[in-house]
Amino acid sequence: MTDTPLRFSQVSKSFARGKDRVQALINLDLHLSPGSITGLLGPDGAGKTTLMRLATGLLIPDSGTISVLGADTRRQATRVQAAIGYMPQRFGLYEDLTVQENLDLYADLQGLTPVAAASRQRELLKLTALGPFGARRAGALSGGMKQKLGVACALLRAPQLLLLDEPTVGVDPIARRELWEIIQGLKEQGVTVLMSTAYFDEAERCDEIILLHQGKLLQKDSPAAFHQPLNGRCFLVTQAAVSKRHLRETLQHRAGVQDARILAEGVRVLCRDTRPHAVAGENWQVAAPAFEDAFVDLLGAPEDPDTEIIPGPPPAALPTDREAETTVVEVRDLCKFYGKFEAVKGNTFTVRKSEIFGLLGANGAGKTTTFRMLCGLLPASSGTLRIAGVDMRHATAQARGRIGYVAQKFALYGNLRADQNLAFFSAAYGLRGKARQTRLDWARREFQLADYRDVNVDDLPLGIKQRLALACALLHEPPILFLDEPTSGVDPLARREFWQRINALAEGGVTVLITTHFMDEAEYCDQLVLMSLGEVLAQGSPQEIREQAKDAAHPEPSMEEAFIHLIQEHESQTRRAS
Repeated sequence: MTDTPLRFSQVSKSFARGKDRVQALINLDLHLSPGSITGLLGPDGAGKTTLMRLATGLLIPDSGTISVLGADTRRQATRVQAAIGYMPQRFGLYEDLTVQENLDLYADLQGLTPVAAASRQRELLKLTALGPFGARRAGALSGGMKQKLGVACALLRAPQLLLLDEPTVGVDPIARRELWEIIQGLKEQGVTVLMSTAYFDEAERCDEIILLHQGKLLQKDSPAAFHQPLNGRCFLVTQAAVSKRHLRETLQHRAGVQDARILAEGVRVLCRDTRPHAVAGENWQVAAPAFEDAFVDLLGAPEDPDTEIIPGPPPAALPTDREAETTVVEVRDLCKFYGKFEAVKGNTFTVRKSEIFGLLGANGAGKTTTFRMLCGLLPASSGTLRIAGVDMRHATAQARGRIGYVAQKFALYGNLRADQNLAFFSAAYGLRGKARQTRLDWARREFQLADYRDVNVDDLPLGIKQRLALACALLHEPPILFLDEPTSGVDPLARREFWQRINALAEGGVTVLITTHFMDEAEYCDQLVLMSLGEVLAQGSPQEIREQAKDAAHPEPSMEEAFIHLIQEHESQTRRAS
């Protein structure tokens, strides 16, 4: 092996966009240490995927040189591609083949012998919990299960250098933990791993972190080195009788506060200096820095949107008016069958006005099926389902006018421009004349879409697609908003901006239902339902969910630990690999 498995020397790369050229990478210098796990992070458009594709030899740099395992990617691209492992963001599974047939095909393409392939496949099927699904068609898998199968195919041959471009997008915490077991095992075998990710906890587990911004290397160092400049600037803030959401909104706008985000224990604050910027009644405690704080400090927290909403309750107290207690979503004994398969099993829950209600669960738990029934996009097999007092099983058209919906893949029209998507959805929601123009102007202004009006949706960064999808869903000012994994694959700064908008909408009286695999996002919810194998396993506030998962090993479990504990306990028989 060479002294470094991967080296970039003064590498630049640009792409044509209309009449202009966009610089994706600018004079990039970096190298990886042998046998290390390196995290690649940065906001949308930072150049992460371009870096990955250059490292595989799929792209050629405009200038500079790239050495991979001693080979030059310009002259020896075939040699490079034969020696490395690579999983792109959209891994190419063959959806008409079964799980086992996909594994067999990729094992053959990678030149594994039948004996070696069978042994490696058994190991990967166990670690990814896909063992019971070997005969299932890939196209019939949930999104997260497809991602896990893609990881398994990419890892069939343990290479010297493994490149993973956001392999955990859309994957639940249990699957992410299993993936990390695989990656750690590869490291122990001497494999060097470069992995782009949108998860800060994954960055903390890496030996080194590469932080890109606008095509330039902002910093490359260990997680501890990123933490060091922030000592004394991080605090945990609590205040009795005040909701964390209200407290966060108050702190975010306070002079001297750079960032505020909700955690299980309270609101975490990053200050611009080491002074607590406290007011009477608040309890401030110094907290240890984390990479998320460094990310925000180096790149800047997104500004809170000036959302045009009806003011919510004052931040000095929890909401108490009776309207806030009104039930707007009522689900009783809800079931959904696909043939003999019961995807949703007699679920019951309610959602109140102005609540942020989270639906959690492992991949394939039935969250999206439940959402689609709630929105009237899928008929329920049995049970009661009422939205804003309307029976969704008999009067869905009436209820749909009161609903905004953002699907997992945003449901935008990729070959239309951003402005054309806004125009289409405004017409679909029945907006006409001056009212329509007013809402279109609002969407462009509120979601900062003016610069993207003439850009095709397929060419938009993921964070901008998310903004556009949310704008389209809100054009008709719905009182109820459904969001199905809206932040999957979106960069951390865009996720923060998104949640600032959702908090503002809830404060203005909008009821929000959301599914997510980000456990830190679950802390923003007022109430949660945890689903497993189609049924409700636990429900309550985030604190109540964590309480249910307490044991001797985890006396104060995080939301992720609670999620894993409760679901693994419930699914232990199913998740045991065959």
